[in-house]
Amino acid sequence: MARLVHQPREDQEFDFILGMAPGAVLACFIGTWPKAVEACRAMDVLVAEAAQEFGARLTVVRTDITRCPEATKRHEVTGAPTVVVVRDGRTVASHAGPMAREELKAFLDAHV
Repeated sequence: MARLVHQPREDQEFDFILGMAPGAVLACFIGTWPKAVEACRAMDVLVAEAAQEFGARLTVVRTDITRCPEATKRHEVTGAPTVVVVRDGRTVASHAGPMAREELKAFLDAHV
């Protein structure tokens, strides 16, 4: 069974998902402007794979920067794509820019 990748439409929904998550959360902040789209689409595939691989240990959230500006600011995201690991509402690790599959796996192994 495929793990769900949450896609909040606003800051309140983002905060609700984080509050209900039983453990670590991987938030992938994406952008929809032309220069960000290609890199964000590539990260979408990797984030979906991470949701499958890490299973119940990880809640995955795909967040559009323009729809969740407060969450973007709170987690100090300055570009897209950016992945952030959140635990207990606090950022514990982040990486700005695209990542290769192996890089994302190593990043998550270290922080989840």
